Amino acid sequence: MLTQKDQRNIRYKLDNIFKIFLSKKDIDHFGKEIVEIIQQFNKKNPKKKKSISEKTTLVICYGDSVYSEKKKSIKVFQSFFQKKLKNYFNTIHFLPFYPSSSDSGFAVKDHYKVENKLGNWQDVKNVSKLSNVMADIVINHSSARGLWFKNFLKKKEPGKDYFLIVNSKFNTSKVVRPRDHKLLKKIKIFKKSDYLWRTFSPDQIDLNFRNPHVLIQFIKIMIHLINNGVTIFRLDAIAYLWKENGTQCINLKQTHEIIKLFRYIINLLNVQTTIITETNLPEKENLSYFGSNDEANWIYNFSLPPLLIHAFLFENSSYLNKWSKNLPNTKNENCYLNFIASHDGIGIRPTEGLLNKKTLNSFLKRLKKNGSKFSYRKVQNKVKKVYEANITIFDALKKSDYDQKGEFYLERYVSAHAIMISFEGIPAIYFNSMFGASNDEAKFIITGNNRDVNRYRWNLKNISNKLKVKNTKQSIFYNKLCNLLNIRRKQKAFHPNAQRINLNFGSKIYGFKRISKDKKQTIICITNLSSKSQKTRIVKKSKKIKNLLNLRIKLENKKFLVLKPFETVWLSNI
Repeated sequence: MLTQKDQRNIRYKLDNIFKIFLSKKDIDHFGKEIVEIIQQFNKKNPKKKKSISEKTTLVICYGDSVYSEKKKSIKVFQSFFQKKLKNYFNTIHFLPFYPSSSDSGFAVKDHYKVENKLGNWQDVKNVSKLSNVMADIVINHSSARGLWFKNFLKKKEPGKDYFLIVNSKFNTSKVVRPRDHKLLKKIKIFKKSDYLWRTFSPDQIDLNFRNPHVLIQFIKIMIHLINNGVTIFRLDAIAYLWKENGTQCINLKQTHEIIKLFRYIINLLNVQTTIITETNLPEKENLSYFGSNDEANWIYNFSLPPLLIHAFLFENSSYLNKWSKNLPNTKNENCYLNFIASHDGIGIRPTEGLLNKKTLNSFLKRLKKNGSKFSYRKVQNKVKKVYEANITIFDALKKSDYDQKGEFYLERYVSAHAIMISFEGIPAIYFNSMFGASNDEAKFIITGNNRDVNRYRWNLKNISNKLKVKNTKQSIFYNKLCNLLNIRRKQKAFHPNAQRINLNFGSKIYGFKRISKDKKQTIICITNLSSKSQKTRIVKKSKKIKNLLNLRIKLENKKFLVLKPFETVWLSNI
């Protein structure tokens, strides 16, 4: 049973969200419904608690990232994971596996079903016996061809009043846009003309969170996912959740209050779960989703990918150095989720305030030469700006103005991942990055969707055969990244909350120090960002110092270190 204090706190948090729209009686009613949901769950589930560690690592994939004609895709992935990835990852992030009408799963038709070609809930539960499972809660919008929207048009439950409609007086002039299509769609509904709100596409209609039934529905979806083995929730596009007339309609107070409510609820559940907010935004706004240690458990480290890639392409650590020096250390159990590749591409909004206009233009120009497409957003419904660069991390790092033939493409690739894997937080590697995938131009030609260049699906037999041969591109990249992950998992100084101290080696080298929570291990991570060898002084002379990435090199009593082009070293004191 929940304590009276917990029950009061739930009602208080609901009041913070809905006090303008609901009476005290209604808030009490919805509070009791949430309390009942929690208590019913806890009756059926004994207490289970897990904690993060240096072994916490994620692989990001689709349910059909690996496929075979003979089996449902989640079963195929489970088998592949068990053979090739289990020793290096303890968490699988499955991108949306629900029935969907577009956007590779992000236009959800029914949150309570698994797409038939992928499998069923038992398949998801079976995967959870091998590893932690992270799943998307696509919370901002739902499919225009889904069950809820069909019911919305009929004034039928579930779906009645679930979608956001506004009238012609709603002022959208300040709205911050992540896309460049027309935001509002005029429709004649319920005997009057109104406008449907569509943040991400004409097929993805925004949900109306002023209706508390929508909030309750997503709490139930969360419980349903936990019952099927999911313990980490990615709140997709959460920043856009609440809309107010005349505002930017992003990062509003009510959105933060809803996340606080979710965090409070999961803290009361017997099964430990984790909330991660997906907020592809400038640094300050992104960091705000930690709240006062009462919102997201993890946030995506969105500024890391563009700054890291820029540093390698321009052989200059200045921007990366300045940013990481100012990035605050996280508190216990709150973490950055570090990544350099995703199913979408490289976010450009997180560079706002970090890269000046001239530097950004040079960066985008270089990415275009490397094969990038670009997705745009609208500013104040008029000016178009690049929202993200759609390119695989392999193509992004393949060539630079300093290395036009791509002589050091492998070294750049491995060292970029080495920095990400050793940085403060939890490392997440996109499945295609494990094999150095290039842009999927064939898929792009078919769909015309820029984001599809980085959403390649692998035939099980094909990728398995390539990994059996030592000198294939896929085998080389796989083995290099697995080696980094294997070393990371054994180092206490790489705990997600182990202290990080920025080190300044000048513009050609990037480095930082990690110190284990018990203060016994220190690892100095240093990377040469240039295509020429660099000499640097070893930060602390030690008789025990060793390079974890190459134990054959003896460093005892050496004052200087010579780094090969794009070489990374992890110098440990034990």
